[in-house]
Formats: sequence, C-alpha cells, structure tokens
Amino acid sequence: MTTIGAHEDRLFAALANATRREVLRLLRDDGPQPVQALADHFDMRRPSLSEHLKVLRDAGLVSEERAGRQRIYRLEAAPLADVQDWLHPYERFWRDRLKSLGDLLDRMPDDDET
Repeated sequence: MTTIGAHEDRLFAALANATRREVLRLLRDDGPQPVQALADHFDMRRPSLSEHLKVLRDAGLVSEERAGRQRIYRLEAAPLADVQDWLHPYERFWRDRLKSLGDLLDRMPDDDET
C-alpha cells in the first residue's frame, strides 16, 4: 500500500489552489516566463503571486532561473507523474464500476419488450 508523505502533501496542497493551477497551465501552454508576464494574467499584487510561485517551487512543480534582474519560471512536470500514480487505482476502480454497470444495463430487458 502506498502512503502519502510530506512531499506528496506539498504537491497536492499546491495543486489544490486555482491560481496555482492556472500558473501551471500558463507555463505549460506558453513556456518559461518571467514573474511579471505571469503576474499580468492575474488581478493580484506581485508579492501575492510570488507566494503562489514559492508554494509551486517547494512542491517541485516549477523551477526558477535568474536572467539578469528577472526570475524566469519553468514548469517541472515530473512531480505530476506522482499524482498520476496515486490516482491510477481510483481510475481503475471507477472504470471497473462503470463496466459492471454497463454489463448490468445490457442484461436488463428494454422497456419496449413485453
């Protein structure tokens, strides 16, 4: 049985916030970006966005690189494989349940049969 540790807790906590998920989407779709380019997408002060970026960095979901005075953020997708691994048994559970439901419905007589 797989147990959830501190790293996984940070990962799931980071993903629980809509702003952080949107940051990840922006980095996925548009590639590495400086903080200001990311901040332009949100109605919040830059220090607030920096806090979200810190949470993502601590979870290993983004990396930061300095380029002169700018900090460039890049998506680090590898930790998302941990999420997929954790979710896989649940996916299998629901797939099996839906198959069983489909089988049951296939065995039931149609309403128009008398």
